[in-house]
Amino acid sequence: MGKEKIILTGDRPTGRLHIGHYVGSLKRRVDLQNAGDYSKMFIFIADSQALTDNIDNPEKVRQNVIEVALDYLACGIDPTKATIFIQSQIPELCELSFYYMDLVSVSRLQRNPTVKSEIQMRNFEASIPVGFFTYPISQAADITAFRATTVPVGEDQEPMLEQAREIVRRFNYIYGETLVEPEILLPDNAACLRLPGTDGKAKMSKSLGNCIYLSEEPEEIQKKIMSMYTDPGHLRVQDPGKIEGNTVFTYLDAFCLPEHFERYLPDYPNLAELKAHYQRGGLGDVKVKRFLNSIMQETLEPIRNRRKEFSKDIPAIYEMLQQGCEVARAAAAETLADVKKAMKINYFDDKELIEEQVKRFSQE
Repeated sequence: MGKEKIILTGDRPTGRLHIGHYVGSLKRRVDLQNAGDYSKMFIFIADSQALTDNIDNPEKVRQNVIEVALDYLACGIDPTKATIFIQSQIPELCELSFYYMDLVSVSRLQRNPTVKSEIQMRNFEASIPVGFFTYPISQAADITAFRATTVPVGEDQEPMLEQAREIVRRFNYIYGETLVEPEILLPDNAACLRLPGTDGKAKMSKSLGNCIYLSEEPEEIQKKIMSMYTDPGHLRVQDPGKIEGNTVFTYLDAFCLPEHFERYLPDYPNLAELKAHYQRGGLGDVKVKRFLNSIMQETLEPIRNRRKEFSKDIPAIYEMLQQGCEVARAAAAETLADVKKAMKINYFDDKELIEEQVKRFSQE
């Protein structure tokens, strides 16, 4: 147990995926998928988790399952190399979550920084849905069900991974070595750890309306980039500008490659020189934004085109998802069987228990 290297990752289907998802996880998933270093990769569409704060709008979740699947395929996720599945179609995850609930205290959940910030963002302070509150437990079930050794996520998810590890350790301490303890895999580009919104806010979010979608049309991409937050003190071209907290430069850190200068901005040899010019003054925001727009158009065009091709055969997408669910459910069922055996609640599979009871009652 634990020798096999397995990846588990996923996204909530509350809307189309955006460039924050791309630099934060999607691009890395494709690289990991193609590297061949992992024997299995499970990528799930977390519709059950999305319902915890959209329970009164199931149609929103239902419609976006296919949107996320299309974004996965458009970005290069290959269903022959990775198992793509829908969370709600794996009932074993619910049962694992139920058992894990006994291993975690309410106070421990309340201390989880990610849960606290998400509750605040959704104004749940007065009335927190239990399903949303216990998300770290269901995430632990998602991870352990597939014996994941590696979970590639953003740094904001680190507290969730730590709680999953705590659950694994406590289960293994009580019941014996059964579950695999996961490790987090953060983006290797610091700018990708948490890409800010186009408005400069710390989080790019569909609900905040400050994101650029992977399927966005060229005109809309340009419109959003040209209106992006920069340095509010950089009023004139000759003014020195700040790159810290400047969303345009953060995006350049995340997306810009050396060859982009030769193609779109040959006046500068590299990003460091562009930043230096902006900082000393004499470089306007419009020129930098146009450069970023050229880069984003180049990056997103092939993704958008592939997405349009995949969308021509929607039944095939659902068939792919169904096949993925079958593979995922078989894997989760194996783990659940091991968990129930460790907890000694596999009554009908435990022949020794039956024989023991036969002997016990025959002596009465």
